[in-house]
Amino acid sequence: MRDTASMLPLVVRDLRLELDGRVLLDVPTVRIQNRRRTVVLGPNGAGKTLFLKVCHGLIAPTSGTMTYTGARPPSEIRRKQGMVFQKPVMLRRSVRSNVTHALALAGVGWSERQRIASETIAQFGLTALANQPARVLSGGEQQRLAIARAASLDPDLLFLDEPTSALDPTASRQIEEMLDFLHGRGVSMVLTTHDLGLARRFADVVLFFHNGRLVEEDEAKNFFSAPSSPEAQAFLENRLFW
Repeated sequence: MRDTASMLPLVVRDLRLELDGRVLLDVPTVRIQNRRRTVVLGPNGAGKTLFLKVCHGLIAPTSGTMTYTGARPPSEIRRKQGMVFQKPVMLRRSVRSNVTHALALAGVGWSERQRIASETIAQFGLTALANQPARVLSGGEQQRLAIARAASLDPDLLFLDEPTSALDPTASRQIEEMLDFLHGRGVSMVLTTHDLGLARRFADVVLFFHNGRLVEEDEAKNFFSAPSSPEAQAFLENRLFW
């Protein structure tokens, strides 16, 4: 049972990312709430993945602030968040060792990381693959392992970039079930996707980006029934391509 403290909300203000005079991201304000599933939508090149990387601390913004205003002390902020990439990063190790290595880097002791790894692998249906080299797994299996590895660290917040991209319907459903399980345990998520079916089923809140700018932020039910911006309306009607 994970503790109830959280580093969220995350408050973003006046966030800009510029490169060679070009504005890649422009986010006036957004608030990522605790225990909510935030889905980031927009056409290709809209800035969705950049937004995740900046929020996760992989890219420094040109200006603006990102402040975690929850109950966690600053020393815990970094280790209580994780990111799962569109193409999973697999170590040249077994499935089990991919999990135990992440736990070792987080400072978890040997016996405890063995216990957590066993529980996590079983929890997400990976026991039969535990001794397999991670890099020979299918795309869906690698994505499941990447999510399980991130979950083993007991995050408050997970960033997920296109977690069901290029997966078949069965693998996509398995990923969605994993995310539902983690949300039920209190993990907050920010997820990018081009799958509007997943977005409709999964989202509590939608952030809509176009040309690097956050155009719209709304409750999912409002966004999908009556988007307030012409760009979002065009996107939902498959009329906005870039």
